[in-house]
Amino acid sequence: MLDGTAHHTLADRIAFVRAHTAPAPVPLAPELVLWQATEVTPLWHATAAALAGWDDAPFWAFPWAGGQALARHLLDHPERVRGRRVFDLATGSGLVAIAALRAGAAVAVAADLDPFCDAAVALNGAENGVAPAFVAGDALLAAPDGFDVILAGDVFYERRLAEAALPWLAAAARRGATVWVGDPGRIYSPPGLPELAAYDVPTPLELEDRRVRRTRVLAVVP
Repeated sequence: MLDGTAHHTLADRIAFVRAHTAPAPVPLAPELVLWQATEVTPLWHATAAALAGWDDAPFWAFPWAGGQALARHLLDHPERVRGRRVFDLATGSGLVAIAALRAGAAVAVAADLDPFCDAAVALNGAENGVAPAFVAGDALLAAPDGFDVILAGDVFYERRLAEAALPWLAAAARRGATVWVGDPGRIYSPPGLPELAAYDVPTPLELEDRRVRRTRVLAVVP
């Protein structure tokens, strides 16, 4: 069993991801391909069996609505990240960081707590011809200094994370970073953020309560 990243190598985690997912286009950004779960329940069970004392939800195996909206926005407006240093909070599959690099970002760092995200980011980056850097651990414990753009897809689905993420993102904006979030209208989504764009994102009923979620790209301003 895996009780964190210490007892398995990156190669082990990559093998796990390969065994339980397959490459497929991102619905809203089909020019990008991610290793995705074809069936949700078996992967959930496999991940739970592999992890002891860790969050067993395989968020890294799906292109969530907020990340899809951000990815589409970056690909459609590459000038917004071209040549800039990008930080992707709670990256999951690495989709947003990958889209930033494909749009011309100079650097994209993908951060997440999940012990499988480093494998997902490595596989997905290679699938798309880019190589995001990966940072493990709780990014909210320190300021993301040295970045021009901070991106976060789908971080308002749970109270604790939403309450920690919004002040962190606002602090980054006050330090001069451009900060955007992908928001599919989760229960803890903050009101009043300026809208940059909105997309109808295809979503599977196994993960969402509808086949399409209207998802906005919002700016966090100082």
